[in-house]
Amino acid sequence: MSQYKEPMLRDGSLKGKTFVVTGGGTGLGRSMSKYFLELGAQVVICSRKKDVIEEAALTLEKETGGRCLGLPCDVRKYEEVESILQQAVATFGQVNGLVNNAAGNFISPTERLSHRAFDTIVDIVLKGTYNCSLSFGKYWIANNIKANVLNIVTTYSWVGSGYVVPSACAKSGVLALTRSLAVEWGKYGIRFNAIAPGPFPTPGAWDRLFPQDFLDKLEIEQRIPVGRVGEHQELANLAAYLMSDYSAYINGDVITIDGGEWMRNGGEFSWIGDMISPDMWDRVEEMIKSKNSKGSTS
Repeated sequence: MSQYKEPMLRDGSLKGKTFVVTGGGTGLGRSMSKYFLELGAQVVICSRKKDVIEEAALTLEKETGGRCLGLPCDVRKYEEVESILQQAVATFGQVNGLVNNAAGNFISPTERLSHRAFDTIVDIVLKGTYNCSLSFGKYWIANNIKANVLNIVTTYSWVGSGYVVPSACAKSGVLALTRSLAVEWGKYGIRFNAIAPGPFPTPGAWDRLFPQDFLDKLEIEQRIPVGRVGEHQELANLAAYLMSDYSAYINGDVITIDGGEWMRNGGEFSWIGDMISPDMWDRVEEMIKSKNSKGSTS
């Protein structure tokens, strides 16, 4: 097995710590949460759907032998964020870290978006991140707790990208928040860092954005200098390191993990405009509406 597919840190590296991971029940959030548990941390995962997040927590406990609490939470609502923090403290004694991972996205020409669609993405990604950061930060400062915050951004956070404009705006704001609070709250022993992932395939994620025949044409690996997409363990390794005491001198940084993709291609989705016809955009839009009407988790 290639070493990049294997766990990186020594056993027990996160023992005694409690982390809250938003969007922790699926995708990369779940992969990070699982590795945190394997390293000895206690983890609270949250998402909007109560049944989904509770089932995910039970499964993670069975897989890792760790303690995982699944709580429903809409990060757009500050009072719900406050509630999960209180429940986490009541269950585990205190919270030492936060991973702002909850997100949403639309692949679409901007002129096709309603203002509500724009609001949805910005509210989940940017408002959700500052809601959690503010709530948890006040708690840490008041209780003199040293802590870590890890924000999941994107490679287009600093270069922008066509066709994902709400996400680009929101993620750029998250990156500014990361760097600003790293400076302001460093004196309290609170570190802020970010990860900008490239393509890390998650079952169903790309299917919700593109028709299958378009997916077949993407050839994502051809856009990445190392010739492959990322393995979830690679990102989990990086996240665990940044949330651990081993990275105690890293503060206010954003680490890109994308095999060199953004340097080769610039804006993550800018290239798709020349490949998709108006009819294809209609199909993309209908697929997104159909998937969203059936419900999804963040």
